[in-house]
This record gives sequence, C-alpha cells and structure tokens, in this order.
Amino acid sequence: QVQLVNSGGGFVQAGASVRLSCAVSGRTFDTYTMAWFRQAPGKEREFVAGITWSGSSTAYADSVKGRFTTIRDNAQKILYLQMNSLKPEDTAVYYCALRRHTDSIFRTPDVVDYWGKGTLVTVSS
Repeated sequence: QVQLVNSGGGFVQAGASVRLSCAVSGRTFDTYTMAWFRQAPGKEREFVAGITWSGSSTAYADSVKGRFTTIRDNAQKILYLQMNSLKPEDTAVYYCALRRHTDSIFRTPDVVDYWGKGTLVTVSS
C-alpha cells in the first residue's frame, strides 16, 4: 500500500555534495517517521539519519554529523538527504525507510515497515 522511490545516487569525488530524494506514494497515515540507512559492501546495514513526521526532530549517526542533513516535505511527500563533504567511506547503497504510526525516531532496520530500493553513492579519493 506504500511505495518509496529512491533517487539521486551517483559517482563523485571526495569533498563533493550529493542530494538524495525519496518519494512516498500510495496510502500513508496521519503520522510516520522516516530514516536513511546505508550498506557498504560486506557490511551490515547501518543507520544514517532520522526525522520525525513534523520535521522538528532529527538524528544523525556520529560518522555523518555536521556533513549530512535530512529534510522532509510532507506536502510533496518527499524526503531528502543532503550530503556534503563526502568521504570515500561514505560509499554505500543508501536506502530510505518508513515506520508508520509513530512520531519517534528509529535507528534499527528491524522496525522498518517500508523500504526504498536504494541508490548507490560512490565516492572516490
């Protein structure tokens, strides 16, 4: 009943900026919290950033604090991840995720109700 479409990935050099987007379609609910996860080759899927449905509260992994910003537009039903000062270690497939019926930030993949298909971001040195 809900679909998440990831877009905006690409190949960039270290220090560059990339903006990812996640469009929500289908049936949604009064409140839902969204987040970004990433998975590098041979590694576990890890939390990157989270945002409540109102956009008033956000959370970031220590590795991306000060460099990444997530914003949501509920009218357009689009979630953004602005990534600045990219590093080679940021190389991964980035996924958006949605947890319904909550206004609390989540950090673990096991509670996700809907996943985007992911988009690859490759950062060269």
